[in-house]
Amino acid sequence: MSTVTTTYKVSGMTCGHCEGAVTEEISRIEGVSSVKAVAASGEVTVTSAADLDDAAVREAVDEAGYALVGRA
Repeated sequence: MSTVTTTYKVSGMTCGHCEGAVTEEISRIEGVSSVKAVAASGEVTVTSAADLDDAAVREAVDEAGYALVGRA
């Protein structure tokens, strides 16, 4: 099974709690197998079974209380 890894820029993350909130919401998207959020760089790396719909990722990030800037 192949996987797709995509890195996104997210604004507003400042701490470990922020990383956890973003990770939790993105992890709920169907097909996502891992999420690594790094507040210091504002980057979130997502591994999934297929290319994700950016709108779904934006909605998850919004739900966590942050803003998706776009793909890094």
